Amino acid sequence: MRMLKRKPPVILPLLALAILTHLSNVEISATFFSISTSHLQQEKPLNLPARFGRLRRGVNLSHWFSQAPDYSKTHLETHTTAQDIALIKTMGFDHVRLPIEPAPLLGGTPDPSILNSTYLRYVDTALDMILATGLAVVVDIHPSDEFKLRMNRDERGIEAFGKFWRAFASHLSKRNPDAVFLEVLNEPMVEDGFRWHGIQAKLIASIRAGAPNHTIIAGGHRWSGLYEMLFLEPYADPNLIYNFHYYEPFAFTHQGATWAGPNLPFYKNVPYPSSPEAVKLLLDTIPDDPARYNMLRYGEDSWDGQRIERELGAAASWAAKHRVYITCNEFGVFRKVSNPADRIAWLHDMRMALEKHGIGWTLWDYAGGFAVVNKISGQAKQDPELLKALGLL
Repeated sequence: MRMLKRKPPVILPLLALAILTHLSNVEISATFFSISTSHLQQEKPLNLPARFGRLRRGVNLSHWFSQAPDYSKTHLETHTTAQDIALIKTMGFDHVRLPIEPAPLLGGTPDPSILNSTYLRYVDTALDMILATGLAVVVDIHPSDEFKLRMNRDERGIEAFGKFWRAFASHLSKRNPDAVFLEVLNEPMVEDGFRWHGIQAKLIASIRAGAPNHTIIAGGHRWSGLYEMLFLEPYADPNLIYNFHYYEPFAFTHQGATWAGPNLPFYKNVPYPSSPEAVKLLLDTIPDDPARYNMLRYGEDSWDGQRIERELGAAASWAAKHRVYITCNEFGVFRKVSNPADRIAWLHDMRMALEKHGIGWTLWDYAGGFAVVNKISGQAKQDPELLKALGLL
């Protein structure tokens, strides 16, 4: 067997020893303090509970950068103003959700990683205006149905959308990650929950590549409802908050709507809470048989605050099971033909249930069809009773 030779002890060169000896304690301390401080600045620990705390009570800024008839300079500069943002802050909201249609950002270029610089400046101006008030903001990619369906047809569409998100996230990464949140996709319209789980994983990876420190908002398939979130298996990324939308019971929250199913246009002044007695007289005013049957079911289902609280309890149980944070960043009642007192009662019950279960919320919406304010000739007026229902007064 070959014998190993012991290495001689390492002797510090005399010159190096002399240098160390003459370094003062102050110099040594300053050197190590500088190294330590630099390290902490580069690797600031994630405080997800604090970030989640920025999303307690919010409102959606709809029809500004999404769902708009056009995205002209006039529209983008006048639809939602600094006065609107200041009012939102004054009313007591702590954040806004900014839905953004991605098509104008793409600008028709064949490369989805090249963003339209002119349109991007409008987005930046809006973000500057929001953040200057101290509000946090959820940047929500909120495409048209056609965009989502086109994206979902094949893998190339998903790949292109991932390239877009990486570029956009990289641009947004310069902003404070404690105040800016990135939402993967509003209501993806993917029917297969397992397929959506895989698609969203790819998109999360793209966003994370562009914005390593920002919190990402993830949601379920189809219309991102409560059931869809419960179906979702959480991802490995620890810097995520999960989200669902809640518009139940639909016969009440979407009464009079023309875009959400065949029954709803027949409904007006639907009562809340619901019971067989409450809907009895209303049934005689509905000429359509399927719509009448649907309203009969609404009465039999006995919707009230306790029913809502039980349903949202399922969301809280899912969050506790997986040790994740959750928000509900869409809920509301279409105003056109709903009874104001019943609408306020539903919003009160929703808010109470959400806050009881520690779920952050974002009302749909600021000044659209579900509005929290009355806007006449560009001037927004508060609704004190509604603000009371939301716990803001």
